[in-house]
Amino acid sequence: MLNENIKKLVEYGIQTGLVPETERIYTTNLLLEMFHEDGYEDVAVDSDRIELESVLKELLDEAVKRGIIEDSIGYRDLFDTKLMNCLVPRPAQVQETFAKKYEISPKEATDYYYQLSQDSDYIRRYRVKKDMKWKVASPYGEIDITINLSKPEKDPKAIAAAKNAKASSYPKCLLCMENEGYAGRLNHPARENHRIIPVTINDSRWGFQYSPYVYYNEHCIVFNGQHVPMKIDRSAFIKLFDFIKQFPHYFLGSNADLPIVGGSILSHDHFQGGNYTFAMAKAPIEQAVTIPGYEDVEAGIVKWPLSVLRIRNKDEKRLIELADHVLGAWRGYTDEAAFIFAETEGEPHNTITPIARKVGDTYELDLTLRNNITTEEHPLGVYHPHAQYHNIKKENIGLIEVMGLAVLPSRLKEEMELLADYLVEGKDIRENEKIEKHANWAEAFLSKYDSITRENVMEVLKEEIGITFTHVLEDAGVYKCTEEGRKAFMRFISTL
Repeated sequence: MLNENIKKLVEYGIQTGLVPETERIYTTNLLLEMFHEDGYEDVAVDSDRIELESVLKELLDEAVKRGIIEDSIGYRDLFDTKLMNCLVPRPAQVQETFAKKYEISPKEATDYYYQLSQDSDYIRRYRVKKDMKWKVASPYGEIDITINLSKPEKDPKAIAAAKNAKASSYPKCLLCMENEGYAGRLNHPARENHRIIPVTINDSRWGFQYSPYVYYNEHCIVFNGQHVPMKIDRSAFIKLFDFIKQFPHYFLGSNADLPIVGGSILSHDHFQGGNYTFAMAKAPIEQAVTIPGYEDVEAGIVKWPLSVLRIRNKDEKRLIELADHVLGAWRGYTDEAAFIFAETEGEPHNTITPIARKVGDTYELDLTLRNNITTEEHPLGVYHPHAQYHNIKKENIGLIEVMGLAVLPSRLKEEMELLADYLVEGKDIRENEKIEKHANWAEAFLSKYDSITRENVMEVLKEEIGITFTHVLEDAGVYKCTEEGRKAFMRFISTL
């Protein structure tokens, strides 16, 4: 079986273009060495029916059987990445191919690189397919919902081993250049099959890669070559447009640079982008505005639950100038009547989540105003999902959510299936500790529906999750979509 599965894996590499036919023997020998095997006999395989997931599973089972690895998700993930690295071209080859395809077009280059990232199993397609995804209509357009199931749960063996493992600060984080080719450990994913494309951003060395979890099409990460903290400033706007000019078919945005309203990795300067049009990008200008000194720049308040000022011009330099002006004003802006405070006790609260794109021959920049103030009533943040929605979304509202895509925790899949049974059978939700948190939520929406049946219950739950996420986005808006909120928004704009 080992010979058969090694041949299947090599054949997969040749079919996908990871391995040239001239390297068939070389790649076979690399894989044999992984299993401490000295001999090999060629066998016939059905090359038309090769499924990477099943081939890797067979090889991992063999590695467990031979005592090469322990039987746990953590060890299996480390080892199958080593196996795939035997097939993946060296970084210089990938970069050279990318550069040649870029000469044809930026899209040709990214198409190649995205396919490579999937074929190499860096993006584990068979896991990403498990993610639940759907769309829900809202007053602001179609909202995207996803329940993330592609990150494997850590098993007890891996957790115990990680506790006893020697502490390491290499690589410093998951976004460092040093991840390329890194073997990984139980508390740090293997990246041997990972290849990074170098890009120059604002005259400095940056890296371009895809997210292994692919929350949307061609979900990419652009990260600083140095491990330096995120910061929203004039140079951040320059960096966004430096990338957009190189890859005009992608958008690029940044998480904010403060806790609560920021992303999960504030310690490493980075952006996220991709080839996808979010609901926010489709949202229209609700109220056009003119900013003194920037009359040539089209500007307006976007019809969106968060507070977004969209600016447009064919010259990106004008957008950079205006964005820097808006950021400077917002950093120091206080409006007690609207409960906006620039700082309290020396702690700054105001920042911006920016998103850049090119539409035709015009550059666009969405400036989402953020504030991370907390109160006794809202200890996790006033402009953060409020407690009544924590059964669905408690985590921070970062860049991806800002644009209209809910990334919801994996626990919801099981909880929704359980809740569906309870609703159909009319059982008391509060009696089950796994789903009692959903009782108030369910009671609030049940009266909207004539009947809840086995056939419609999951559609009802998906619809209500979407409605709840829309309310979560409204919570995150510093100015509400009301007459009073719009007046307060205009008060800020009038100071520009």
